[in-house]
Amino acid sequence: MSHTIEHKDKLLARARRLRGQVEAIERALASEAGCEKVMHLLASARAAMAGLMAEVVEDHVQTHLVDREKHPDAFNTEAADHLLSVIRTYLK
Repeated sequence: MSHTIEHKDKLLARARRLRGQVEAIERALASEAGCEKVMHLLASARAAMAGLMAEVVEDHVQTHLVDREKHPDAFNTEAADHLLSVIRTYLK
């Protein structure tokens, strides 16, 4: 089972929140809100997108990087954690 299917409800909830944030940006622009408000909304949406991406990448690394059933000793948890830490930092 793919990790995106396994965590579908959680990922969909995050995507729906993201959609709400993008809609808030659209409303702010349509109502000619101040640039400070628009920038805050944009930053929030960007952070939400990065968070969703980080979650999918993390699950991907832990699920697909190495087939643990075929190669139980091949998965290096410390290396995976380090890679994920770098990715999370990059996505911020």
